[in-house]
Amino acid sequence: MKRDAPRILTLNGGSSSIRFAIYRAGKTPECALRGRLDRIGSSRPSLVATDSAGGEQVRRLSGRRAPEEFLLDWLEAQPVFASVQTVGHRVVHGLRHFEPERVTPRLLAGLKRLTPYDPEHLPREIGLMETFRRRHPRLIQVACFDTAFHRGMPRVARMLAIPRRYAAQGVERYGFHGLSYAYLREELARLDPAAARGRVILAHLGNGASLTAMRGGQSIDTSMGFTPAAGLMMGTRSGDLDPGLFSFLVRSERMAPPQFDRMVNHESGLLGVSGTSGDMRDLLARETRDARAADAVALFCYQARKWIGAYAAALGGLDTLVFAGGIGENAPVIRQRICAGLGFLGITLHRGHNAENAPLISAAAGRVKVRVIRTDEELMIARSVGRLLHLGRIKP
Repeated sequence: MKRDAPRILTLNGGSSSIRFAIYRAGKTPECALRGRLDRIGSSRPSLVATDSAGGEQVRRLSGRRAPEEFLLDWLEAQPVFASVQTVGHRVVHGLRHFEPERVTPRLLAGLKRLTPYDPEHLPREIGLMETFRRRHPRLIQVACFDTAFHRGMPRVARMLAIPRRYAAQGVERYGFHGLSYAYLREELARLDPAAARGRVILAHLGNGASLTAMRGGQSIDTSMGFTPAAGLMMGTRSGDLDPGLFSFLVRSERMAPPQFDRMVNHESGLLGVSGTSGDMRDLLARETRDARAADAVALFCYQARKWIGAYAAALGGLDTLVFAGGIGENAPVIRQRICAGLGFLGITLHRGHNAENAPLISAAAGRVKVRVIRTDEELMIARSVGRLLHLGRIKP
């Protein structure tokens, strides 16, 4: 094109938020606008956006307007939206979808059938696709599946120890945070190609948290399983639980499945243990005077340390540990507590570098390289869309 390359709009719809960004297509997508529609379902949802010049806009969603409609109304009012030709969506659960795909009526119908696999995320993601399809039918939409990164896990890592008949229904361990892990893999390969081919643990630690063991650039195991509620405790999710707990709560409290589902996804994790907040920043600020906050922080670090030990065993050793996500990128004290006692694996942090959130935080004497890499799921969506539609060939 002689004038300007088309734009790619990326949408990352969660259970309580929608993150978005607009990129200029090309071999290296350039972000022109990014933001987040947050606190969906609360009394005061808000939209915060920042353009490439650093200018910020804040809007409040009022009335009964659907979040998807509100977001699209706002986007349409932005001058850069006129050049958007493609919309890329993060789709948390893709079952057997292993590559980015164009959104078609057939794909939408298939995703609706998958809603029972992920009732927390899929309805909003499908709603975004349908909203754009109705209001902008000429826009090409592409679905990028979060489970795709883990598609090559060994069979033993995907199996669940339940009757085999359920496997035929697709009941197995899928793993999630795949777009984040794909981005981290690419960044690690750019920084240290040899390390990316070695034995790596990627720790995406945020409100949603998981770890992945990677060897030869491929996922061999990951902490989230059939649903994103499995594995490590998170902001409001429980992580792994004794399955007998459900039977106990049914008998003792007459708890119904929807109540249990809400408990493990929205009332547990850091929030459940602390009783006050699912935000690690709040808990660190309170831990010296609030024993429950201290318990929540300690349990999170303890569980993350156990997963690192388990994955070092699965990998047969460890060469590189990568921290990412809101907690992993910005909480030096959490990284330090997670790594404490892991010297036997060759993990030793450099105190000053860790305090500064430096890209490389391991001590020179440590055998394992420990890195902090800022993940970017939206950029990974833009890259995936560009590759599928060959937009990288477009020159300014």
